Amino acid sequence: MRYAELVEKNATEREIQEYLADGEATTITLRIPGNLHESAKEAAALRGMSLSAFVRNCMIQELSKKGH
Repeated sequence: MRYAELVEKNATEREIQEYLADGEATTITLRIPGNLHESAKEAAALRGMSLSAFVRNCMIQELSKKGH
């Protein structure tokens, strides 16, 4: 099942989060302003997590919100 199918079938937020957190890891490259990078690293550190974990968490939270 794909993300769009979950949204179309009105899956719960939890079901969507579980789907998004599953699967093999892949490497990506993001080009972002330096200030955003440094701020995100600081925000992640304040939460006791890596920048990668922080970005994954933000993406999962955003994609699992109802109304998307």
